[in-house]
Amino acid sequence: VQLQASGGGLVQAGGSLRLSCAASGRTFITMGWFRQVPGKEREFVAAINWSAGSTYYADSVKGRFTISRDDAKNTVYLQMNSLKPEDTAVYYCAADRAGWGIRSLRANEYDYWGQGTLVTVSS
Repeated sequence: VQLQASGGGLVQAGGSLRLSCAASGRTFITMGWFRQVPGKEREFVAAINWSAGSTYYADSVKGRFTISRDDAKNTVYLQMNSLKPEDTAVYYCAADRAGWGIRSLRANEYDYWGQGTLVTVSS
């Protein structure tokens, strides 16, 4: 599976962006979004069970971000609204072949990673 993330950019606080992650194959159960700033660990943002559509969100983004998928396009999206400067990070999409659940919040459970896309929110 190869993952190609896109959609990052510079936006003012309060604005919106939509990230996309296109997958080359379909051998995964879960897709997730993580983010990372320099000097910090990769942080869970959101995850979706591909077949059921169930979702998890980090508390910091709940109510502002929405994860969704397009089965026909093999693509997962992260719609980010009401962006804050603290959302500034490199965002990574990831795919887990094996399962869904609490494990989906842990970066080390994911098998495949996209290259990352930078989101910068100015104040």
